Amino acid sequence: MVGNDIIDIQLATLQSNWQRPRYLDKLFTTSEQELIRSSDNATRMVWRLWSMKEAAYKLYTQLNPSRFYNPIAFKCFIGDTSYVRYKSFRCEVNTQHTKDYIISVARLDNRQSLFNVIEFREPSHTAISLATQKLAIQLFSGQNNCAPKEVTFIKSEFGVPFIQYKSERYNVSLSHHGRFGAVDIT
Repeated sequence: MVGNDIIDIQLATLQSNWQRPRYLDKLFTTSEQELIRSSDNATRMVWRLWSMKEAAYKLYTQLNPSRFYNPIAFKCFIGDTSYVRYKSFRCEVNTQHTKDYIISVARLDNRQSLFNVIEFREPSHTAISLATQKLAIQLFSGQNNCAPKEVTFIKSEFGVPFIQYKSERYNVSLSHHGRFGAVDIT
C-alpha cells in the first residue's frame, strides 16, 4: 500500500497565505511549527509537511476506509528516516524536492512500486484527474503486459482508488496539484 501527495510550488505560493494568523495552528503541531520557523525556506517546509500528512492520510485510509479531516493529528517527524504518526499508525515518508514541486510518498514497507510524475499542459482539474487515471492504467498495463482496456480504474465508497485487473485489486495512489501529477501503484 502506498500514499502520495504532490505540491506545485509555484501554484501553492500564489494561492496560499499560510502566514495569516492561526493558519499554522489549525494544521501543524507545535514541533512542526518550530520546524517551519527554523527552516531556511519556511514556505517549502510548510508544503513538505503538508504533503507528508496528505500522503500518510491516503495510506491510512487504504487500511482503514473512512473519510475525515484532521491534519493536525497526523504528526510529522523529519530526520534520517522521516515518518508520520496518527494514533497507533506509523508510516515512513520519503520526500523529494525539485525547483517545481515537492512530492511525498508514504509506505509501510519497501515493496517495489510503479511510480511516475507527470507535468500537465491542460490546467483543467477534470482533464488532470482523467490524465492521472489514464497514466495509472498505462503504467500498470505496460508492467503487466496487458492491454489498457483490460485494466479498470475504480474508487471505493470512500474514494480510495484501485486498479482492477482480472479478479485482482492493486493499490494505487494518485495526486495532482497545479501543473503536476503523480501515480504510485503497489
